[in-house]
This record gives sequence, structure tokens and C-alpha cells, in this order.
Amino acid sequence: MTAEDTAFIAIDVQNDFCPGGALAVADGDSVVPVINDLMAAYPVKVLTQDWHPADHFSFAANTEGAAPFSLVEAPYGPQVLWPTHCVQGSNGAAFHKDLDTDAADLILRKGYRSAIDSYSAFFENDHVTPTGLEGYLRSRGVTKLVMAGLATDFCVRFSAVDAAKLGFEVTVIGAGCRAIDMDGSLAQARQDMLDHGVVIAD
Repeated sequence: MTAEDTAFIAIDVQNDFCPGGALAVADGDSVVPVINDLMAAYPVKVLTQDWHPADHFSFAANTEGAAPFSLVEAPYGPQVLWPTHCVQGSNGAAFHKDLDTDAADLILRKGYRSAIDSYSAFFENDHVTPTGLEGYLRSRGVTKLVMAGLATDFCVRFSAVDAAKLGFEVTVIGAGCRAIDMDGSLAQARQDMLDHGVVIAD
């Protein structure tokens, strides 16, 4: 067992991000056994869950004439318009059936506000509105974070960078992540994480 000041965070290991899902990440389900093994090794374990209302602003279907993966300007900056995914209560929003959800101390749902997306486990995409995860981790005495999940270049990246900005020591386990890699987004994400002091352990 690792030190009591270390938490493991598994990001969005949900059906819609796995093969066959609405926003499938190639080979996404391969992270499940890696993450199950990692969860067993850490004293504090958190799962995040994308949890969107059906009318969510970030869904291309909710903007007339918009194509999935197109970019729009939101009040908080550029926003990708995604295929409809991880709708609250749907099978797509459910965790992958083989994920050891019973091991988690906390399940944090994000992206539930219709007007703003939430890639990060710590803040909405305005980078101001907190999810409450920082307070939970501080109250548990956590100073170090280990992360894995889906997708490397979006929710893992933003979670890791925000955690580093908040002063946590952050390690991302490459074997436990898979990427969308849209227009070079994976390389950009890796560089962003490294620039903020995140350790990427491949």
C-alpha cells in the first residue's frame, strides 16, 4: 500500500468512451484492467463520471446546423461540439461493466450544468467553478495524485494540469490512458502536462 497522502483518480471510464460508445476512444476498454490494478494499490480512490443533461450546450445536436467535432466560441473560450454522449442515467454514461467501482471512496460527477462543459475533475471549463474535488482530497490529507483514464488529451489532461496548478504532485500513468488525438491534440496535451510539472509514467 502506498503512502496515505496519495490518491488515485480514474477519469471517465464510461461506456460512451469505450469501443461501441457514442464518443469511443480507440482501445479505450483496455485501460480497465490497468485501472483496477492501480486502484487496489492506493488508499484514496476516486472515480469521475461525465454526467450530461440531454440539453447540454456541448452537444452538436443541440446547435442547429453544427457538425460534431466543430469548434464554437463559448463565453469561457473555444468549445468542441461533441456527439451526444454520457447522458444522465443512460447506459452510455454508466461505468464500463468490468471497472471495479466498488473499490472507489468517491464518485464525482461532472458536466451536469447545461451551459458549460467540464473536462477537468477540478473545475468547469470556465476554470473558475470548482467541482469540490480539491476540498475532498485536502480533507483526506492528500498531496499526491496518480491519474489514468479517458481520454488522455481532454479530461485526463485538464484534470492533471488543474491538479498541478492547485499544488498537488501529479503522475499520469500512460498505460492506463487512451486518447482521441484530434488534430494533434495528444502531443499538445503531453506537452501541456509536462510544462506544468506533471510526471507522465509510460
